[in-house]
Amino acid sequence: MAERFGGRFSPTDGDRPRPSDAPRPYRGKRRSRAGGRVNLLFVAPIPLILFAFGQDPTGLALNLGGAGLLFGGAWMTREGILAQEAYEARKVAKRPAIPRKIFGSVLTGLGLAVAALDGGSAVAPAIFAVLGGGLHLFSFGPDPLRDKGSHGVDSFQSDRVARVVDEAEGYLTSMRTAIERAGDRALEARVDRFAATARETCRAVEEDPRDLTAARRYLGVYLLGARDATVKYADLAERGGTPGARKDYLALLDDLEENFAAKNRKLLLEDRSDLDVEIGVLRDRLAREGVALE
Repeated sequence: MAERFGGRFSPTDGDRPRPSDAPRPYRGKRRSRAGGRVNLLFVAPIPLILFAFGQDPTGLALNLGGAGLLFGGAWMTREGILAQEAYEARKVAKRPAIPRKIFGSVLTGLGLAVAALDGGSAVAPAIFAVLGGGLHLFSFGPDPLRDKGSHGVDSFQSDRVARVVDEAEGYLTSMRTAIERAGDRALEARVDRFAATARETCRAVEEDPRDLTAARRYLGVYLLGARDATVKYADLAERGGTPGARKDYLALLDDLEENFAAKNRKLLLEDRSDLDVEIGVLRDRLAREGVALE
């Protein structure tokens, strides 16, 4: 007879089943572009390092210096792609403070130029610098150079929303990092599900910054408390845990998720009410203009 498998890394009977209408943790997520071609950038400088040790001191220094610049360009490029993905995933976001991909292109061009200086000519390094940096920028593109905000919302309000959402995302990331220390896959999935519900509130605020006042307590105080509780539970679990601690922590996540879900429904209803008012005003205006609507 079939028997359900149970264990440390399997969901237990005490875990709350996922509601059918709960946000899926991976909904809307895309595969990161910080791989593949970017990883090849870290492989490209290796031949320079191998070739350097057969050169004279000048050639050794130039080849190792060029390889270091190429490694730096690869690292800046990867960080730039990750920053751009975070920028694209948000409706309201500030441009990256440092144009990492552009800096990566510059470092790549400089690395090729330095490695080519060993030939004694000044023309070849210039050609390598221009071609290398240009092709790098063409392949990976520039960084976002403009802030992204809601249409019709002033920059001050957009900055407030961006700061609050950044703070909320930081709390959620800290929760995920802390719960990994507990070594409980079921709890990791549970935290991911709670994070998906909390991010629904973030997206609602980004779409309509007027909701920030109503949701700020949820994105600030509640997530801060959830983060602190997760860290304390992870510390307790690393020391062996106590009876009932896991159950209490799950109950806390359940309560918080219900509160966030209720807030999301309320924000959605308020948006619908605003839409109904705007439609009513538009109908009245068209009626005064003599336009009859069915």
